[in-house]
Amino acid sequence: MKLLLDTHIALWAIGRSAKLSAVARELIGDPSHEIVVSAVSLWEISIKFALAEKRGSGIDFSGRDALGYFREAGYALLAVTPEHAVAVDELPALHRDPFDRLLVAQALHEPLRLITRDSRVAAYSPHFILV
Repeated sequence: MKLLLDTHIALWAIGRSAKLSAVARELIGDPSHEIVVSAVSLWEISIKFALAEKRGSGIDFSGRDALGYFREAGYALLAVTPEHAVAVDELPALHRDPFDRLLVAQALHEPLRLITRDSRVAAYSPHFILV
């Protein structure tokens, strides 16, 4: 199974956070699953890290550091294509966050099973996994 990690899930996975559920930990740790992280998540991490001093984003490392951690973990990296960008047009307005909407569009377009902690994101597809 090919699993796309929502940004929080990806951060918790590489940080070995207690916030990562047992179900998510099991799915990510299963060697038969391909774990994918989107450039969208790296962009979100980079923006929030840059703004951390002003708004307390909770992001403890840069996008560049996260990229290194994702590579070390063996995660596949997914670029954003024009098709992903325009697939956002077809999404119902269940969620307003542009990062999450683009992750949803990528998951539906590829297709990938998106692992998320956000029930509004999970509502886009019965194939998404809410953890």
